Amino acid sequence: MTSTRSVARSSRAVLALSVAALLAACATGQRPRAPVEDRTVSPRSPAPASGTPAPIVDAPKVPMNTEHAGKPGFFTVRPGDTLIRVGLETGQNWRDIQRWNGLDNPDRIEVGQVLRVIPPGQDGNTTTARGVGSSRVESRPLDSKPQPAAAAPAPAAPVTPVASTTAPASNPAPAPTSPAASPVVAPAPVAAPAASPAPAAVREADDDLAWQWPAQGTVVANFDEVRNKGVSIAGKPGDAVLAAADGRVVYAGSSLRGYGNLVIVKHNETYLTAYAHNQALLVKEDQLVRRGQKIAEMGSSDSDRVALHFEIRRKGKPIDPTRLLPSR
Repeated sequence: MTSTRSVARSSRAVLALSVAALLAACATGQRPRAPVEDRTVSPRSPAPASGTPAPIVDAPKVPMNTEHAGKPGFFTVRPGDTLIRVGLETGQNWRDIQRWNGLDNPDRIEVGQVLRVIPPGQDGNTTTARGVGSSRVESRPLDSKPQPAAAAPAPAAPVTPVASTTAPASNPAPAPTSPAASPVVAPAPVAAPAASPAPAAVREADDDLAWQWPAQGTVVANFDEVRNKGVSIAGKPGDAVLAAADGRVVYAGSSLRGYGNLVIVKHNETYLTAYAHNQALLVKEDQLVRRGQKIAEMGSSDSDRVALHFEIRRKGKPIDPTRLLPSR
């Protein structure tokens, strides 16, 4: 009996020691390690589906076309320029400029980028006068001299028959009668070609536009080429802003800083007009407008007072509107 109890005690002691050893191993973190799996990605293996950030891909660079910088028909982008401003300063529709340069995003142009501002295939050095026919002009070298007129030949003297000293024959033959000599007429002298006068200034057909004032108010700021590229016409909020001539709307919006709610109308290949600081725009891009049509309402957007800022641009260059508008 005593031996049986001794065996039981020994078994309990061994079990206690085993449990104690197991608890000690758990406390110190000594667990059997799981096998390590090699997850290295080979160069040809696809990237992990998740858990790894996608590689950073640089956006495609904008073509700068700097080889055309300074050439006629091209425009170099400056700080603050937008495609709409480039169109205003070159007298072109900004959508045409976008198409001519293959721009996918019209809001993405870079400083120093050179943009084509004339249609492809057109030479910026050549100015073609529209509506004027060309005449054929004979040209000669500048150092050549006119040839003198040919000398007239002297008229032939009349032939006088000479009396014969011999006796006449029995049957004399009648002396041949010489016809009267025909007078020789000298050719008229050829006048030297007159020097061609200097060509007069050509008036382009695009200059023949019927203009009218775009608003009824008084001019409160004049054109001065530096600080004011147009004229400012005073008025009240909501006063009518009228198209100054027939044309097509090429811009209607507020993206051009300093102009507020703006309408730009292109009248032909030479002239466009701009109507700025409106409180409401009544036309849309690509809409045809007639002279005197209400296109906006006067306001003070992006301005410190209610007034219409009105510009006339000739091939992109601002000119004094009062030179073309009728006198009041």
